[in-house]
Amino acid sequence: MLSSTADHLYWMGRSMERAENTARMLDVTYRMSLLKQGTIEPNQEWSAILSISGLHREFAELYPGPSADNVVRFMALDERNPSSIFNSIRNARENARAERDTVTVEMWEALNATWLDMKKTRETGIPSDGISNFFEWVKERSHLSRGITYGTLLRGDAFGFIRLGTFLERADNTARILDVKYHVLLPSLGDVGGAADYYQWGALLRSVSAFQSYRAVYHDLITPKRVAELLLLCADMPRSLRACIDEVHSQVQAINSPRAAELQRCVGLFEAELRYGRIDDIIGLGLHEYLTSVVSRLHGIGELVNSTYFWPAED
Repeated sequence: MLSSTADHLYWMGRSMERAENTARMLDVTYRMSLLKQGTIEPNQEWSAILSISGLHREFAELYPGPSADNVVRFMALDERNPSSIFNSIRNARENARAERDTVTVEMWEALNATWLDMKKTRETGIPSDGISNFFEWVKERSHLSRGITYGTLLRGDAFGFIRLGTFLERADNTARILDVKYHVLLPSLGDVGGAADYYQWGALLRSVSAFQSYRAVYHDLITPKRVAELLLLCADMPRSLRACIDEVHSQVQAINSPRAAELQRCVGLFEAELRYGRIDDIIGLGLHEYLTSVVSRLHGIGELVNSTYFWPAED
């Protein structure tokens, strides 16, 4: 496979997953903002999502303050934000268009239809009473795209690069969205275990489609430690960090490349640490610090993917 083809397919999968993940992060922030709490300052939730996404500076150059309307506009529809939902869907569609001979007809038609609907939404704006509906639409279109890919594409390198991009992006999002609640939005000690704290953790679980999974695994009240364990170390939870890295590890091994030794080593080491890790050890070291290191580590793996498969350095 040509490196340019692999690059397009990888970013097609990664961009569509990014659109879904941004919708999920905005959704949980929106739900948290509806809870009236004296311990959280006005707009702190929206400022937090910018900081965790690494877009605080870019936002400040374009908007006067982190209000709900401004952040949703910037993260969902703003063409000047390269990571907005609008640009992510456009990038997914453009990468698919570049590889029309590789993707299936069904894949192309789904992505193209999603892009056309996204353009209409940007022109008309998101209705004030339909914010959650818009986020659900983005998630559904991502599910559709991923399902069609899984159901129609030959299991070869093309499939592997799409999955590789998808699950690297998902792993990054899981770490970031957990960090939003656990570090930036952690309530005062007096609120821990209270009603507001319970509903915030419930909103977080729902944002990653993990609420029912939590109930099935723990059969108990929602606690921060168990939420962290589910989203980091549970192999059976589809959006957990471990499940994502398991899939990345599988695809890196399946894609044949003589240059992939270092990438396989880094991903294999990460997979082994998650397989045998314990949540008590992670929390003991500091969950925020751990999640920050995970984001940095995933960035490094992404750079290795780029240098291994797409633009390898000359020997």
